[in-house]
Amino acid sequence: MPFFGDLTKLFSSQGPVNWEVARQIATWTATEGEPEANVDPLERIRLEELCRVAELHVADVTGLSTSPSGRRVAVRPVGRGEWAGLTLTAYRTPLERLATSLGQATVDAADPSALGEDELEQGQAELLGGFAQMMSPLLLGMQSGFMVGHLSRRSLGQYDLPIPRPLDEDLTVIVPNLLAFAEDWSLPPDDVRLWVCIDLVAHHAVLAVPHVRERLEGLLLEYVGGFRTDPSGLESQLGSIDPSDPSSWERTFGSPDQVLGAMQTEEQRRLLPRIEAVTAVVEGYVDHVMDTVGQNLIGSYGPLTEALRRRRVERNDGDRFVERLLGLALNQAQYDRGARFIRGIVERAGEDGLLRLWRSDAELPTPAEVDAPGLWWERINL
Repeated sequence: MPFFGDLTKLFSSQGPVNWEVARQIATWTATEGEPEANVDPLERIRLEELCRVAELHVADVTGLSTSPSGRRVAVRPVGRGEWAGLTLTAYRTPLERLATSLGQATVDAADPSALGEDELEQGQAELLGGFAQMMSPLLLGMQSGFMVGHLSRRSLGQYDLPIPRPLDEDLTVIVPNLLAFAEDWSLPPDDVRLWVCIDLVAHHAVLAVPHVRERLEGLLLEYVGGFRTDPSGLESQLGSIDPSDPSSWERTFGSPDQVLGAMQTEEQRRLLPRIEAVTAVVEGYVDHVMDTVGQNLIGSYGPLTEALRRRRVERNDGDRFVERLLGLALNQAQYDRGARFIRGIVERAGEDGLLRLWRSDAELPTPAEVDAPGLWWERINL
């Protein structure tokens, strides 16, 4: 990673995260330091054709707008490096909220007024606080870059994690990952392309519903703002870095526990059930739409879906960092929980019953109702 030779870039930042370092590390991790070939223009043509098919069928099944920004949804085939750069921009708000939260915790922990009259003790606290504040943008930039770079190596599109993205953003598909998956599982590439398009359009439509978007964004930002950390851990982290060995930087900051290793706060523990309830319902509903639409359109839908749904619960460093960062523990139990809730509503009220989820914030289920769909149905019908 040659940019580590430029100390000015490393320690200069105009905000709580060093975005230049984040961008370069994300690109380097995504491409493994190699030049990235341009995506074949024919991929855009084929994906746009399949996206139109997905839009029509998803809109028909859900009754939701697939063009929430007012313009027609566009699909954008990208490489891993380009996707990493776009995703860093999309995740900017939660990452800066995290940086602000950790930075304030560092200042509080190093406040010399809380240490009595000992001048040496106060001086050490001031030095530690100043050093931690100087290092914080760099560390968060590095961690964010490694996180997004790792995600880019396994994601198929922008909604592998159900995090709202800008409504006017094109739907991105990571073509090298899509083609590699099709080849590894001996599946028709067009079947995989259509599956990914349906999944993207369904997620885009649900996460654009105003009260769903506001609820999820609010919970995720509140969770990120609850982090507290011990600045004394910086010394042990930095001691393991060998400036001449780029891999030592990744070993140190590529793990989710390095920056988020502090104990989870009580505030965050209270938020988790609410985050898990919303994400379980969103994922359960999207899976239901996928099954309804995909079975009629995709010849290899059965084995393709089995392979992709098994793949999504495999975790890497990037996934674990996002889970720790946002409280998105998307394991098999969470997906099964969402599926049971959706199935329970369909059994009681048919497909029309599901439309009630998207009418108002008050009609989103509570954590207890996700596990007992009958309670939700009774409440919203009162």
